[in-house]
Amino acid sequence: MSYDPPRPAGRPLLTPEDRDAPARVRRLRLLGLGAHGEPGFDDFARRLAEIASTPYAMVTFVDEHRQFFAGLRTPDGILVPTEGGATAVARHMPREYGFCPHVVVRRRALVLEDVRDYPRFAGNPVVDEIGIRSYLGAPLIDRTGIALGTVCVADVTPRPWGRAGLETIKALAAELAEQIERREALP
Repeated sequence: MSYDPPRPAGRPLLTPEDRDAPARVRRLRLLGLGAHGEPGFDDFARRLAEIASTPYAMVTFVDEHRQFFAGLRTPDGILVPTEGGATAVARHMPREYGFCPHVVVRRRALVLEDVRDYPRFAGNPVVDEIGIRSYLGAPLIDRTGIALGTVCVADVTPRPWGRAGLETIKALAAELAEQIERREALP
């Protein structure tokens, strides 16, 4: 079963097919994740933004229809696209927007130094509506092997993330996955 929306002929497929979505959704519900923001995840996103020196950082969980920002750091007053084309400071975004669904489906980090260099992403609403120009994200893979979501950073200018940036985001994703595992072990 595909969770991708229909696309006009000639346009690149913006959202990858996500065969693991049903299992991920069950796991997220079991863990109590993906329904509300949490101060601990917001703190983690702030830390991500500080480490990477970026205006945007997220802890994102992905279900069949949307991305949910359980941890979010955005510049004050900056709006993000929401369902229906409106903009607001929001905790969720359609799966068609952004890059995190690609990370989750690929189960690998994604480095985009300048998103406009990639035709698949150049017309993405976060590029056009927010002005995101660079992205660095890694999957949050839990102890069961399910990619629950991502940790990621984004900037409005192109960024040469390099090997150090890639290794840093992957290490931070592993750190957060361990925190989630410890949280699950609590009574």
